[in-house]
Amino acid sequence: MLGYDDKRAFFRMMMNSPCTLLVNGDGAKQKISALCRDISATGMSFEVPEALQVGDEMEVNIESTSDQISSLCAIVKVVRQFEENDSTFVVGTEVVQMM
Repeated sequence: MLGYDDKRAFFRMMMNSPCTLLVNGDGAKQKISALCRDISATGMSFEVPEALQVGDEMEVNIESTSDQISSLCAIVKVVRQFEENDSTFVVGTEVVQMM
C-alpha cells in the first residue's frame, strides 16, 4: 500500500457509533455501553467506561440506523487497552467471529 504510513494490513473505517458489549465473565455476561471508534476487516476499537482485561472475549452489537445496512454482531477478543482519561478506556480488539 504505497503512501500508507500505518503498517496495518487493512484500512480502518472511522465509526463513532454507540454499541453494546457483552463481556464473558465468570459464568455471567456483563453488559457495557460503549462507543465503537473504528473498524477494519480484522479488528475494532472501543471507548469504554471501565478497564477490561487483555484476552477477554465479548460479543459486540452495533445497531444500524438504516434499513439498507444490517446491524453488526461479532465476537471479539481484547488485544490491548489504555486509559484515555479518568473515565474512559480505549480497547483494541481482534475479530474472532462475525455472526
